[in-house]
Amino acid sequence: MSGSPDLLYTDTEIALRESVRRLLRDRLPLETVARAYDAAPPDFGDVWRTMAGELGVAGLLIPESLGGAGASAREAAVVAEEVGRAVAPVPFLTSAVLATTALLHAGESTTLTHLAEGATTAALAVPLSTAPDTTPTGVTAAGGVLRGRVTSVAGAAESGVLVVPAIGVDGLELYLVDSAAPGLTITPVLALDMTRPLADITIDGVAGRRVDCPDAAAAVAAALTVGAAVLAAEQAGVAAWCLDTTLAYVKQRRQFGREIGSYQAIKHRLADLWLQVGSATAAARYAADTAARDDADAPVAAAIAASYCGDAAVKAAEECIQLHGGIGMTWEYPAHLYLKRAKSDQLALGTGARHRRILADLIDLPTT
Repeated sequence: MSGSPDLLYTDTEIALRESVRRLLRDRLPLETVARAYDAAPPDFGDVWRTMAGELGVAGLLIPESLGGAGASAREAAVVAEEVGRAVAPVPFLTSAVLATTALLHAGESTTLTHLAEGATTAALAVPLSTAPDTTPTGVTAAGGVLRGRVTSVAGAAESGVLVVPAIGVDGLELYLVDSAAPGLTITPVLALDMTRPLADITIDGVAGRRVDCPDAAAAVAAALTVGAAVLAAEQAGVAAWCLDTTLAYVKQRRQFGREIGSYQAIKHRLADLWLQVGSATAAARYAADTAARDDADAPVAAAIAASYCGDAAVKAAEECIQLHGGIGMTWEYPAHLYLKRAKSDQLALGTGARHRRILADLIDLPTT
């Protein structure tokens, strides 16, 4: 499938965005999100179950024949933007995008049906930092029995099913493992961004169910590529919140008898940031659009978006904190939540430098 690029939001996408934004605003105000950093953080599972059940976002990428919405990466990117705007602690990227895409390309159906229903969540058992050109090697398989260790897996602690890439006699294979299986240990770890929890997984003689997949490596690579494109949309959402919030603040904060936004130095910084955020949004939209159309340019677009949007989100969060002055440095003000999400996302699914190298390989650009 191919076609002409279209970066504009459709009426359906606008309605989806408004629904997700309204739900997250009502159920996850920023003071509630900040509690993710408490010694005993609350369980945000009810919010995800509402998103999955009432809005159907858990099954966006799953075909209607399996109980999903039969939507595309464009709609997934719209949800990711709103997740970024709210720094929402929900497993949308990990379950509804990464794990789901891997299972779709592997041709698995039973687990996808459960995911579409919102009855369970899944996590792709690879480190969050894994880039699309990386083959996971942390787990081995022999006779259907898995052994190994995978560190810094996002969404593992909240998942009911793990999608585990494992090295077998024929190369990379995919296995499904119940999160409560004997021999499986999931250990939460301290992360910079506690709204996207990480965990280390130890697999010691766990019996997994192998997915009958002709090319598991391609399925994992597809999941990571689509994941990078959707993550770019989340980063654009983070950056947009930071820009919008900062603009509103400098218009009402007065110093020396005038709004600080009227000072030329502030105007220049915000003009540069506006251009950067707009460019990030365009890059993310193009990556999602090409992925949705299965365009040949999709890997290139994903690499471009991933290499640009992470830096843009971090820059926007830093400017947000600095231009808010003293209040921006406080724990009570939510800007630090966005800086942590932006910095964590910048390292997720491959750094910007890694994606620039991937891009160079895709377009046959010599590297040094």
